[in-house]
Amino acid sequence: MADKEKDQKTKTSQEDVKTKEAPKKETSKDSSKESKKTAPTESDTAKLEKEVADLKKKNDELEDKYIRSQAEIQNMGTRHQKEIAGMLKYDGQKLAKEILPVIDNLERALTVEVKDETGKQLKKGVEMVHQHIVKAVNDNNVTEINNVGEKFDPTINQAVQTVPVDDDHKEDTVVQVLQKGYKLNDRVLRPAMVVVAK
Repeated sequence: MADKEKDQKTKTSQEDVKTKEAPKKETSKDSSKESKKTAPTESDTAKLEKEVADLKKKNDELEDKYIRSQAEIQNMGTRHQKEIAGMLKYDGQKLAKEILPVIDNLERALTVEVKDETGKQLKKGVEMVHQHIVKAVNDNNVTEINNVGEKFDPTINQAVQTVPVDDDHKEDTVVQVLQKGYKLNDRVLRPAMVVVAK
């Protein structure tokens, strides 16, 4: 009876070993199947290469858009700075234009001859006001256009009268300024009204 029990134990241990080995064989079969499945075929490789090419193309397009956007932002910044510089450069243009007739009137008042003491004092006061206004406009980059004897330039002069050419005045030169012109930096606020030799 002890032999029977021994034989039975041996049989069960052999069966256990077989059952333990059986799954191992199955897993090795499964792994070989998986390796066969994961090995890419030519069509899979072609698909992957196409995907990579598409992604590269998309990446290039996005990079191009990014570079263009950066350039556009930079251009906008430059344009904005130019606009601000222009506004600062010509700041006060309206005020300067409105002051020019005042300067003209003060200059006309200074041409009047006075003989009595009160008139002389009044003229002295007008002269001081004129000097202060002229200094204020000059300090703000407003300059007088005075080109007597120079060639007539229609961008800064307005011809209102002509005189015949003579020995003292060559053709197309400014002979006389009837009303002064003014510029703010390089922009003409008011052209000079001039007499031109023709």
